[in-house]
This record gives sequence, structure tokens and C-alpha cells, in this order.
Amino acid sequence: MELNFAPITLPEKPGDNGHRYLDLLAKTPSLASDYSLSNIWGWCEHYGLEWAFCEKDLAWIRQTKPYTRYWAPVGDWYSIPWSDCCLEPGTEITRVPEELAGIWQKARPDRIELKEERGAWDYVYLVEELATLKGNRFHKKKNHYNQFLKLYNWEYKSMQASDIEAVLDMQEEWVKWQEDPSASLTAENKAIERVLCNWEKLPNLIGGLILIDGKLKAYTVGEPLSPRGNDMVVIHFEKACTEYRGLYQAINAMFLQNDASRFKYVNREQDLDDPGLRKAKESYNPVDYVKKQIVYFK
Repeated sequence: MELNFAPITLPEKPGDNGHRYLDLLAKTPSLASDYSLSNIWGWCEHYGLEWAFCEKDLAWIRQTKPYTRYWAPVGDWYSIPWSDCCLEPGTEITRVPEELAGIWQKARPDRIELKEERGAWDYVYLVEELATLKGNRFHKKKNHYNQFLKLYNWEYKSMQASDIEAVLDMQEEWVKWQEDPSASLTAENKAIERVLCNWEKLPNLIGGLILIDGKLKAYTVGEPLSPRGNDMVVIHFEKACTEYRGLYQAINAMFLQNDASRFKYVNREQDLDDPGLRKAKESYNPVDYVKKQIVYFK
């Protein structure tokens, strides 16, 4: 398959690659957080991401750092004659949604080798459960949330373009609050900056803020998982000052109550095989996962 890769670009005018990608994303049967335009734009420098559009109405993503590997294609997978359309032997494709891996395996069982990529699975929750924290399963989190409501002089606001400068300032402070920022936190900070600085160019971004005594102390950024909207919202970034008890529970719940209540599910992305992060994500009682595989073309 002939693929000509080019840098990731933002949608500027109808018909450009940014809009073309969004159109293909809307046709993708199983949406994972990795493939939202905000995600690939935010992380494109860190991973050296590029994209290529082929005549079969697909967009392919290629990662060039720390080494070259492909991501799954975006588009209507079921319209492609995969038995006649395969990549070169030895090609590795990461972050492949389980549905697409199954399509490939059925089309070319002689060519496909699969490996579970557990650290890349997206965690999926019910919006109603995380917004209300009802029931014994959420007892501890609801206690923290209730304590927050009682202890502090707080205000929730939907994020607007006019808030971006303050959010960037808080993000800079948040990094300083970390005792020893890791390389991954530094990379995430750059991704957050890229997304926030292009808030008005990235379609459909939504977010929420919590101010305590008039000062910004928590924020979250998310978006629908397709440009046309569907039943799932993804949370890309969520940061809070840890000196305020229950603030993380509050920004999570209040955002879902106020700005994401129209969705049924919330996707809170991956744990990247980090034991602490996995424990935290499991503690919110996921109802499903967007499972992904690594696919090798033999």
C-alpha cells in the first residue's frame, strides 16, 4: 500500500486535511481516545506523528518516535476489501481497536498475529454514575466530594476561550507542585499546552473549571469522540490542586453534571501499564473498556 505521510495539521478551511480527517473519524466504527484530533495534535511532537490519506478513504497515522510504528487507520473499516489490502510483512500496528483487529484476522488469518495491548485500553464509565457517585461502590469518593462541598468557597464554570490563559498558568503551577516531574509528565504538559493554545481551532472541545476563593484550582478538558457527537465523551486532561480535599472528585463530577450530562458514557483514556494509575481508574468502577491490540503483519 502506497502511503505518503505528512505533518498533522489543524482544520483551517473546508476540504483541507484537518476537515478530511474529521470526516473519516466520524465514519470509524469503534472510536478510541487515541484517534481524536485533539489527541493526535497534542501528542504529535512527542511521538513524531504524521498522517497519510489513501485512495481507499482511510487516514493512517504513523509514529516516528522513539521508533517507527503505525497506528490503526481511521475511516469506515467495513468498506475496505482487506483481503486485497495489506501492509508490508514485518509492519507493526499499535493501538488497534479490537473490532478492527477482528476484521483483519478474518480477512487475512495467514498474515495476522495479535498481541493484547492492555496498557492502551480505554476505561469507559457511565456518566450518571460518575456524576452522582451513588451507591456503596462510590462511598469513599462521595464522602470526599461532600467534604469538598462543605469545606470550601467554590464556584464551577464551563471553560471558555477567555479562560485559556488562566488555565495555562494553573497548569504551569501544577507541574511545579510535583516533587519530581517525570519525563511522561513533562511530555503531557507539552501536549496540554498544544491543545489549550489551539482551543478555538480544535472543534468540539469542552471543559470545566473550579475556582476556590476566586482562584482557579482545578480544570478538565474533554470532547465528544466524533465530530458529529455520539453517546460518549472523552476526558483528555484533568488537573487539580491536591491541598483541597475532594477537589479531584469534584471536578470530575461537576464537569459531567454541567457540561457532559447529554452523554451516556465517559471515556477516561488509558493507564499505560502504570500500576497506580490502573488502580485509580479501576476504583471508579468502569463498565467497559475500549480494548486494543498490537497487530503484526507476517
